[in-house]
Amino acid sequence: MFMKRKWSSIRFRIVLIYFLLVFIAMTVIGVFIMSQLEAYQMELIRSNFTKIVQESVISLQEYDDFSRYKEEIQADIQSWAESLREEMFVVDDDFVIIASSNSNYIEKSGLDLLDQSILVRGMSGEIAEQDGILASGIPVKTMVFPIEKDGKIKGLVCLRADISSVYKTQKQSRAVFLQAMFVALLLTVVLGFFIARSITVPINDVTEKAKKMSQGDFSQEVSVRSDDEIGRLAEMFNLLREKLDYTLAEINSEKNKLEAILKNMADGLLAVDTEGRIILANRAAMQMLGMKQQEMEKRTYDEIMSDFSEELMFEHIRENCLERGYHKTIEKAGRFYDVRYDRFKDESGRDTGMIVVLLDITEQQKLENMQRDFVANVSHELKTPLTTIKSYTETLVNTEINDCRTIGQFLNIIDEEADRMNRLVRELLQLSKLDNKQEKWFKKDTNLVNVVKAALIKVEMTAANKLLAINCHFDPKQKVMTVIDRDRIDQVLLNILSNAIKYTPKGGHIDVDIYKEEDWAKVQISDSGIGIAEKEISRVFERFYRVDKARSREMGGTGLGLSIARQIIEDHGGDITIQSKLNHGSKVTISLPLSSTRGQQNIE
Repeated sequence: MFMKRKWSSIRFRIVLIYFLLVFIAMTVIGVFIMSQLEAYQMELIRSNFTKIVQESVISLQEYDDFSRYKEEIQADIQSWAESLREEMFVVDDDFVIIASSNSNYIEKSGLDLLDQSILVRGMSGEIAEQDGILASGIPVKTMVFPIEKDGKIKGLVCLRADISSVYKTQKQSRAVFLQAMFVALLLTVVLGFFIARSITVPINDVTEKAKKMSQGDFSQEVSVRSDDEIGRLAEMFNLLREKLDYTLAEINSEKNKLEAILKNMADGLLAVDTEGRIILANRAAMQMLGMKQQEMEKRTYDEIMSDFSEELMFEHIRENCLERGYHKTIEKAGRFYDVRYDRFKDESGRDTGMIVVLLDITEQQKLENMQRDFVANVSHELKTPLTTIKSYTETLVNTEINDCRTIGQFLNIIDEEADRMNRLVRELLQLSKLDNKQEKWFKKDTNLVNVVKAALIKVEMTAANKLLAINCHFDPKQKVMTVIDRDRIDQVLLNILSNAIKYTPKGGHIDVDIYKEEDWAKVQISDSGIGIAEKEISRVFERFYRVDKARSREMGGTGLGLSIARQIIEDHGGDITIQSKLNHGSKVTISLPLSSTRGQQNIE
């Protein structure tokens, strides 16, 4: 693999291209030079032959008959041959050598010693030439020139030269050229390597930096070493890195924001792909479904929702929102959920899954129920006295009654019912002020013991009428200092003491204690009354809630006293709790901050 990558690298290809270009160019040049040199040398021989023959042909044309003047012709040839390196032959029209620079060839047939084709061409009046190799292996060039007189070919002058020097020169030239080519190609490879390296090193640098960037390291920066295309590539890479780093930082920031929103949002969110696999579930959704992250990853959406609600199975909700989103309310294990779901698509508009949002509306549902109950209770509480007042008033208006005692009884009943309505309206107004933070407070440092003693004095007579014993378990001389609105705390104590007296049978007892516990002042009021069922204790502070509704109305209760009491205590930074057991009495504990932990303050 490494060798394959090496040979396919751009550096090797650049060197190879340079090598092939130089090799092809030098080969073409070499072939051209060699062929031109050979042609030049041959042309030089040819010109030399022509120059020599011009003089000899003119001289030989003077002879009428070659056979009669053989000796004169031989003498001429011999004299010319002394200054020549070439062999010269004179052939008559019968192809017989009548004279030669080599006397051994005289009177021999030219057809045997010379090339027949060139002799025939010469006899036809053509100046012909032919390259060949002698039996001894010597390369020669032969040229024939016709000797013409009076339009008739009388014979031929043949010149033959040894051209070994030409081939030797060619061979030496080729050797020199090959050496030069080898050196040139070697230099080309070396220079090509450095040229390629100047290109590939910056590219490799960019590649390595890009690889590190792909692994998440965006601190890379490429050095710009030139102003050419490679330098511009490095500049663009650095610019791209900066832009990409900035963009990814923005994306990461948005991702973190989105994750924080999804993680901390009160609504449960589930994202499901088209295969029914959960790809996202926030913390609220896992809490609502009662599952952990590891369980969510192992189970499909339908496996989880089959335990929650069959109406939320994947195929069912996908069919329900073919055109638009859908929502409905589902009850599970005493809790109410507003479920909304819709499809989500990718950039090309194709469905990629479903988004399911779960909103726990249990408290909202309880609030709505409480509001409905509140309206119904207020209406009921007002209806009874209004009906009584209406009936007695109509009786007085429409009936002639002469008995003053009866009239007085009727008016007393109307007055009591009016007081009952007035008390209800007053308590409702007080609750409204407490809810809207409109109640004016007059808080100051107060000894809580004195407030409790004053409240006990107010209910002492009522308790005595029912033969109830009120037992004080605190030191009346001690000081338990708190910052309170005395009138409002007195209202709370009277409400609790009144309830204890109402719901405790004759001969029972009520125990009151005041003590400190860490930074808190505690007032504890216990009775031996009828008590409260355990399942109803959590609701006793609800507005208009009565444990025994019929009995409460008979005793004049509205069901708002404990709600007001809790609101007052909480606005003082305290707490009120009830412990009770049916037929075994109740214990109410009021906790208020000691003034030493809060300091003296005056609040409207």
